[in-house]
This record gives sequence, C-alpha cells and structure tokens, in this order.
Amino acid sequence: MTGNRVERRLAAILAADVAGYSRLTGLDEEGTHVRLRERLRGLADPKISEHRGKVVKHTGDGVLAEFGSVVDAVRCAIEVQRGMAEQNATMPQVKRIEFRIGIHVGDIIVDDNDIFGDGVNIAARLEGIAEPGGVCISDDAQRQVRGKVDFAFEDMGPQNLKNIVEPMRAWRLRMNASGSAAAPIEPPVESTQAPALPDKPSIAVLPFENMSGDPEQEYFADGMVEEIITALSRFKWLFVIARNSSFTFKGKAVDIKEVGRRLGVRYVLEGSVRKASGKVRITGQLIDAVTGAHIWADRLERDLTDIFALQDEVTLAVVSAIEPKMLQTEIAMATRRRPENLTAYDFYLRAMPQYYLATREGTAEAIRLAHRALELDPRFGSVAALAGVCHMLNVAWGFSNDPQFDRKEAVRLARLALSIDNSDPETLARASQTSAWMVGDSEAEIEMADRAVALNPNSWGTWNSRGIVYRIAGLPEEAIRSYERAIRMSPVDPQLHMTLHGIGVASIELRRFDQAIVAGKKALRQKPSFGAAYRCLASAFAHLGRNGEAHDAAARVLEIDPAFTISAYIARGGVSNAKLFIEGLRKAGLPE
Repeated sequence: MTGNRVERRLAAILAADVAGYSRLTGLDEEGTHVRLRERLRGLADPKISEHRGKVVKHTGDGVLAEFGSVVDAVRCAIEVQRGMAEQNATMPQVKRIEFRIGIHVGDIIVDDNDIFGDGVNIAARLEGIAEPGGVCISDDAQRQVRGKVDFAFEDMGPQNLKNIVEPMRAWRLRMNASGSAAAPIEPPVESTQAPALPDKPSIAVLPFENMSGDPEQEYFADGMVEEIITALSRFKWLFVIARNSSFTFKGKAVDIKEVGRRLGVRYVLEGSVRKASGKVRITGQLIDAVTGAHIWADRLERDLTDIFALQDEVTLAVVSAIEPKMLQTEIAMATRRRPENLTAYDFYLRAMPQYYLATREGTAEAIRLAHRALELDPRFGSVAALAGVCHMLNVAWGFSNDPQFDRKEAVRLARLALSIDNSDPETLARASQTSAWMVGDSEAEIEMADRAVALNPNSWGTWNSRGIVYRIAGLPEEAIRSYERAIRMSPVDPQLHMTLHGIGVASIELRRFDQAIVAGKKALRQKPSFGAAYRCLASAFAHLGRNGEAHDAAARVLEIDPAFTISAYIARGGVSNAKLFIEGLRKAGLPE
C-alpha cells in the first residue's frame, strides 16, 4: 500500500463484461478489441457519468463502476443494454458484443484509484450468472430499487456464487433483441409470485397454432409471430415480451389469464394458421388477460405465393389493428381511474382524447393534463412532445390568445422531448411537425421525420407527421404518399380528419382539385366541425369555378372562426409553400 489510509464506504457497484469474449477474440482479436473500446468510450462510460456514477477501471473485457445510488446504477445498466441492443441490431450475430451486467450494494474498500471487498466480488459474480444482454442484481439491490424503476425483475431464487460462502438470492432483468425488457418465463420453485404488470401497456404474442399438419406452415407461422413481436417492439410505449418467453407456450393448451399472470402482461395476442389449396387463412385475437375480454379479432385470407411478402402483409394488418385498440383500451381505463390514484402515464392517456377533439377547449385541457404528467415525471418525453404539438396547434388553428407564448412553448417542449429521448419515433414525429410549423428549417425537419418512419414504419403518427413536414416543405407528392401510408396503418384513427385534410391541401398544390374535394368531404364525415376541412373545400371549389359551393364552404369557415382573415392565417405559419391553396381562399371570397 502507498501510505494512504484505507477508506471504507457503502456503494452500489456495477460490473460488466463481454459474454463469450475469448470466442470473439479468437475469431477477430483486433476487430473485437476496437469494437469493445468504441462501446466502452461511446456508450458505457458516458451513460455511467450521466447517471452520476464513476468509472473505476476498464478490465480486459469490461468495466467496473461505482454509484452512490442503486437506482442510478440499475437505470444506467438498462440504458447501456438498450444502447448495446440498438448497436447490435445491424451487426451479424458472430460479431455482436453483448455485455453481462451484475449490480450489488455493499461495503467496499477504496485504495488509491481502485476498489476491493465483498461489494465488488459479489457484483462480479452476479455478472457471471447474468444472461448475455441481461442484468442480474443482488437481493439487497432489488430491495432498494423496487417500485423506483420501470422494469420488473424476476426472482432467480438463492444462487451459489463462486467464492461466496452463503447462497445469495439474485434477481434478473432480461432484455430482448430490441432492447426492451423481456418478461420472465417460469418463476423459480422458491418464488411463485407473478411479476407485477409494468407501468406501460404490456403484450405477449403467443406462437400461432398450425392447423394444417404441414411442417412447412410451422416455419411460416413462427416467422410471422417473430415479425409481429419485432414490429410491436418498435412502439416504445409498449412493453413487449421477448420471443423466447412467448415460445415456451408453443404447442400447449393455455389459459390466457394464466399466461398473462406468468408473463406479467395485460394483453395476449393468439392466433392460428391454416393452409388449403394455395391459400392461407390466418386468424388472430387480442385478449385482455386480466379480464378475459376479447378486444379485437379478425380473419385474413391470402394467396400463398411469396411467403416473405405475405408475412410482411399479415404483420402490418395485425399491428395496425391491435396497436390503436390497445391505446383506446388504455385511455378508457385511465378515464375510469380514481383521481387520487393517477400516475403520469394516466394523465398522458387522459390528455390524448382531449387532443383528438381538435377544439380550443380540448387543446387547452390536453395541455393542462400534459403539464400534470410532467410535474409527476419531468423525464416523460412523449408527454412533452404532445404538449408541444398542442401549443403548436393553438397557433396553427387560430385558438391562441397569445401566439408568441404558444410558439415559444411549442419549440421549448419539442426540444425538451428530444433532449429526453431522441430515439423514440413518436417523439421525433411530433417534434418534426411542431418544428415544421413553428421554425421552418425543412432540411432538419425532413431528416427527423424520415428517421421517425425508419424507426417505426408501422405507426400512423410517424407517417402522418412526415406528410405534414413534406407538405410544409413544398413537396406535396411525397406528402400525399406519407398521408396514404398513415391511413393504411390506422384506417379508423381518431385523427384521420387531419390526415385527410393534409391530402386535400397537398392535392390543391398539385392542381388535383377534385381529389382535394373528395379528401375534404371525407374529413368532414370524420369531424363535422373541422374548420380546416372547410378551408380546403372553399379553395378547391373556387379553383374549379364552382363558386356557389366555394362561397358556402367559406361561410362555414367564418361560422366556425368568425375572426378569420387570410393575412392572419398566413401569419400562423406553415403555408409559405401553399400558394395555390391561399389563392383559392381569396377566390372563394374569404376576407383578406
């Protein structure tokens, strides 16, 4: 020792190493070393600092870090594993670097720049029993984090750890390929307690039953279920069970409520595949595992030609049907919950139907509820992005009493949302449309909207926002393509009137006035009081010289918004590339 006094302290210790490191270095020693260094410097070290931890040292194939709080250590571990999963998604399996992470809270000895003692040894042993991509924590650590992190840990029961005298109870969090937490398969003998339902909506997709007796269909059915799991995992508001857990129920007669309890999920999707004479019939049903209620059921029949194209088509059909259904069910539950029991997520869900109303009062109430959610959870990126959109709509729809304030708030909240999570597709989508209206940096907005769609191509929200961004940027053809994809994703979406209005305005710029009228009328069938749709109709009718209909539509615009003027409308923003649309409003006789 160097003469420094030995210091002892209580700390949370995180130990991480690379699973199968010797195998990876055997295949490519230099490449593995470079990739590991990149992961440590580019991901693990910054995440440790961000969560108020300190890197003690890099070991040959990992890292040892110290935290003042177990909650910080666990949150850091989850984010590191999520980041690793995202980076591994594009890597071939043989080159993937996967960390195993162990966390313990205990007494440590600090000497110079290193740490020793039981606290460190136990964290290292827990890391040794963690799965690749997983996190394993001690019972002491689990007691500290219970109820304070968004993930449920699975009890592994007492474990005999190398060089540790007493068996120690351990808990694990398994991450699936998308970096979201995977729920436990079977509770160990010592723990029959079911995992708690996570804070966010949770779903397991069970293997679809092969009714054909043809083993070829087995591969098709399994592949399709894997595609559905992957597609659902892209919705960050969903907690999706990993394939390996779902497939433990393959070939078994199951009680859905029992599956829900065992996997700790609210929703279960099950189905079957039957092939006959060149056709394949797929049935699916979404069940609330708590109540047993059927939320959605459908049957699809398709020609069995290109198996991969068919898997893609079925995945799209299933996901675009069940994702909005789950959101509607969650909103309904949140509105029934007692006011004193509301969480940040409940306030977010209550804000959604107010936002859907597209009225002055609805938008104001959505903003109020979103701010309540942010008070309870200041790191809730989705709700900050939603509040930003609402402030933007106050300006865009002429609801605002103080447009300057709403503009500033819209931009502030969009930036806040992106600073919290700039990899969430819905957040990116909402921020891109807010910026398109309020800022007008079309290059940056197009980049954001394209990234949102790349991260989740199965979402109405990402495609609709992309349509708005491209329309405002003066690219109406591409805007219409995006809007049409949005409708394909969610044909009965509560905000379909906005998508249809977007198609109408973009069609006017392409001189497709008849198409604009069809879209405007459809929007009004969805929402008869939607003033924007009447503006679209007034402009399109005027361009076609159908003056009577143009004046009628203009009269409805003024009935809904008596203070409407074209100059004030232009000042709201978002119409600098809508010259023909504005020209049509003038022709329709709306006041300048």
